[in-house]
Amino acid sequence: MSGLVLKLGPKERVLINGAVIENGDRRSRLNIVTPNANILRLRDALHPEEINTPVRRVCYIVQLVLSGDATEFDAKPQILRGLEQLSQVFQDRDSRDILDTTTAHILEKRFYPALKSLRGLLSRESRLLESVNR
Repeated sequence: MSGLVLKLGPKERVLINGAVIENGDRRSRLNIVTPNANILRLRDALHPEEINTPVRRVCYIVQLVLSGDATEFDAKPQILRGLEQLSQVFQDRDSRDILDTTTAHILEKRFYPALKSLRGLLSRESRLLESVNR
């Protein structure tokens, strides 16, 4: 069986195609077999007041598509422009790989894997900003 496998902790919530689903009292595993389903773990969701860096801004736009608060048509150009701007800053090989992977996912309309990939830059961005602010 192919598709996305979600492993949920007790009482963990996930947004699937606009519906909030809460897990029961035990750990569980869900197999999402519908291609291109919009999925967002609510524990991973960024809140508007947390959008204070370039990587977080792009993550948030992807998240808006997953939550149904933005259309792919409106968000895709903003996401691709943001990824291009990030590529001007993150020039090491690992970061470039993350940006390339994220871009490929966006072009393939695979927003959940794109968000998952892009989140890999959050810690790098944090370290970069800390070194600049010293």
